[in-house]
Formats: sequence, structure tokens, C-alpha cells
Amino acid sequence: MNARAARNGQLDETDLLAMPADEYMNAEQLAFFRERLLALQAELRRNSDETRSHLRETVATPDEADRATQEEEQVLEQRIRDRELKLLHKVEAALRRIEDGTYGYCEATGEPIGVGRLLARPTATLSLEEQERHEREERFYR
Repeated sequence: MNARAARNGQLDETDLLAMPADEYMNAEQLAFFRERLLALQAELRRNSDETRSHLRETVATPDEADRATQEEEQVLEQRIRDRELKLLHKVEAALRRIEDGTYGYCEATGEPIGVGRLLARPTATLSLEEQERHEREERFYR
């Protein structure tokens, strides 16, 4: 019995990386990334709910130093929440790309993004080469 069969047929990262290039974004790979994105989506929503709840529970304190610390913590929490909200939008867009059949392909070139890159960043929309080119252009024009 191979390791994959022992896991009830579910793919893991090693299985994905070992698949031949001609099986890129097959049904099993799409299901793997869908599950990973759904788990990330659930985690981000849970974090957002916890942050909102924590911000609502904050009680004003009369001590100026404590209040300043409290306000700084709230600003930091808001910043984290904003970043997570942006990531949540990217996750939802990636799930839509899975549904419409464009997930895993570079928006700029149409070439495969690559399983390794998607494992590292499941919301990626550009191949590594296009992302690097994009970042070089941003630095140049900034």
C-alpha cells in the first residue's frame, strides 16, 4: 500500500510535486487547492470575527498611558484585519478561478504558474517570471 492509498486517496504536497506536467491542474489538484483555499478562507473569517469582537469589548481606561497602549493595540489589530481582508478577497478570487477553469494559469501569459509556487502562495495570479518582471517595473517607475 502506498502512502497516498493510506491517506484515503487524498493528495499531499509531495504527491502534487511528483505529478507529471501533463496532469497540471487536473481534478485532484484542483480539489487539493480548493480545500486549502477554503481552509484559509475559514481561518481568515474566524480571525476577522475575533478581531471585531475584541475591538468591541475594549473598555476605556482613565489612565493616559494605558489608553495610549490600548489605542496602539487597536491600530495594530485594524492593520492586521485590513491585510487579512485583502487576503480574503484574493482567496475568494482564487476559488472563482477554480470554478471557471483559469486557476493555476498566469493572468499575463496564460502559462502554468506551477504547483510549487501555488503551494507557497495559493492565491498567485502570475507566474514567478511575470511576478518578478512586474516587481522590477514597479521599482523602476516608483
